[in-house]
Amino acid sequence: MIRPKTQDGVGAAHERVYRTLRTRILHGEIKPGMALTLRGIGKEFDVSMTPAREAVRRLVAEGALSLSSSGRVSTPELSNERIEELAALRALLEPELASRALPRAHLALIERLEQINNRVSQMVARHDAPGYIRMNLEFHRTLYLRAQAPAMLALTETVWLQLGPTMSALYGRLNRTEPPASHRLILSALKAGDEPGLRLAIRADATKGLRMLKG
Repeated sequence: MIRPKTQDGVGAAHERVYRTLRTRILHGEIKPGMALTLRGIGKEFDVSMTPAREAVRRLVAEGALSLSSSGRVSTPELSNERIEELAALRALLEPELASRALPRAHLALIERLEQINNRVSQMVARHDAPGYIRMNLEFHRTLYLRAQAPAMLALTETVWLQLGPTMSALYGRLNRTEPPASHRLILSALKAGDEPGLRLAIRADATKGLRMLKG
């Protein structure tokens, strides 16, 4: 006899679908403007329509997915104005997070960031766009966690989530052959305890590439 799913089971399924889709969007594994259907999500994750619908609802609320008046769900295709707005938010939030992290940027953290940056180099060599985006975000998140500013970091991660598909398009536009030069500047500023230099390097890293996407 097949037992009906419990409420806890539905909740666990919803969380699994939400987390997996969120990660894919964040890492640019889903291209801008790609349509998603509840039926397709349910089939892929082997869940009913309810957890699929709840996962999509949460992602729409976070700006990771767009919902049209006709009910079409897709990853957002960002306008020039939206790219500019999100770049401006990164330029405001991320230098502040880095500045707050600086007093706690001990040698072990800097060594960890250097290791992550080496992984960024590996992803570039493999032409692995999602891998590059994943490791680049890990580089920034590892530093920003030391800021001990969870609300500010949560806002920053929401911005990253909205930019995920667009970052994949940006990677193709940049045709990278090495990690961002700004990462070296960030590491140098951390080693020197140079707050103005750190803020400048973070701001450049957060905005320079995005502005190339504007038509």
